Amino acid sequence: MPLPKIVTPTFELDLPSSGKTIKYRPFLVKEEKLLVIALESEDSQQITSAIKAVITDCILTKDVKIDQLPTFDIEYLFLNIRGKSVGEVVDVNIVCPDDGETEVKVSINLDDIQVVTNEDHTKTVKLDDVYYMDMKYPSLDQFIKNNFEFESPDLDQSFDLIGTCIDKIYSEEEVYSTGDVSPQEVREFLEQLNSTQFKEIEKFFSTMPKLSHTIDVKNPKTKKKNKVTLEGLSSFFA
Repeated sequence: MPLPKIVTPTFELDLPSSGKTIKYRPFLVKEEKLLVIALESEDSQQITSAIKAVITDCILTKDVKIDQLPTFDIEYLFLNIRGKSVGEVVDVNIVCPDDGETEVKVSINLDDIQVVTNEDHTKTVKLDDVYYMDMKYPSLDQFIKNNFEFESPDLDQSFDLIGTCIDKIYSEEEVYSTGDVSPQEVREFLEQLNSTQFKEIEKFFSTMPKLSHTIDVKNPKTKKKNKVTLEGLSSFFA
């Protein structure tokens, strides 16, 4: 007699970027093992491949293209899949801001963590009175670098990230798609910008929608209460 098949539960969530409802299932043991091995390797490429494979397998809505989703959709998806797979409460060690050294373990319900949108955020960057840029959100590969890179990014990495997130540069008369030029040409274009223009580009990244959750933490040594805001996927698995 063959062994029984275990029915895997399915869940639904709405993608923050579009409101599209998708169906997904939890990790299976083999997929969780793949993630653990990848994270322990501290290798960005391996982590990227593992998360991409697991999210792709767990999403049951077939018309969802993982590589085309904004970073914050990927974060939100992974957080929810993880919550339904290994528990909806995660313990995080928080350093109390008032003394900068005392650690407090805090339990966070993953259902309380949402994608927060900054009202000042826009995907259009005004360079001057003539030219504008339309930006796009980082890819899955860039998402992994941002959240799980174990070395501080240098200036070259910053230019690389910005370059991959420029969709087009345009004026009333002309439109230049970055897909039609080389990465080197995009880099040279960025290097000619002044500091004011570059700050407008940085604003796109600093105001991007992101996972965010604010918690109250009491320092057991000083007895002071602190409000701590956690942002980005890696903050909830520290």
